[in-house]
Amino acid sequence: MTNSINPRKNYLTPEKAASFIPVFISAGISIFIVTFFVMPQYIKSNKVNFELKDLIKKKNDLDNLKLQYKTINQKFEKLNKEKLKIIELVTGQSDLETLLSKLGDLGKTNNIEFVSIVPSKIMSFVANDKRKTLDESSNNEPLIIDPLLVEGSKKYIIELTLKSNFTDLLSFLRELEFQESVVLVNEINLGLSNQNLNKEDNNPNEKLEVKLRTTFYGKN
Repeated sequence: MTNSINPRKNYLTPEKAASFIPVFISAGISIFIVTFFVMPQYIKSNKVNFELKDLIKKKNDLDNLKLQYKTINQKFEKLNKEKLKIIELVTGQSDLETLLSKLGDLGKTNNIEFVSIVPSKIMSFVANDKRKTLDESSNNEPLIIDPLLVEGSKKYIIELTLKSNFTDLLSFLRELEFQESVVLVNEINLGLSNQNLNKEDNNPNEKLEVKLRTTFYGKN
């Protein structure tokens, strides 16, 4: 009688171990390398890539901002030139001292005898953002806006009392209107001078006493 013996299957043999162990070691080393070297480098590379893209975008934005700045600067220079032209058109090159000096010269040219020259009020330009505050603090009296009073100029209210005959007075007023700065005559009061009150005849050269309320526009 013959006994049949089933040999047990050996799942791990020295031959199989010799082939699997290097595979496991290689896989472990690969996982280690990927985990500690490849992945950090990949993350770092992505970060650098994002930063590079961000820098490129900022560079493009900077170029656009430079173009916008150049355009805005050109417009600002144009507006500034226009503003200076407006100021020069209204005020000329005169400040208060120059205006009074010219006033004296006109008086001498036209035989005007000045009794008094009184600068009663000086007003400066008020920006839009300050007008509301001034309106609120002026006891409900609205702030009067003068379109001729521009930035960089001042408005002088000057009261004049003078003596002159009618012909010289007209000549004086005519020349006053043709000054380089804007001059407005707001009020004019005429009366006979005291030295002519007792005269009975109407002499065209008799002296008049004149009171003028004028507005001069000049530089700051």
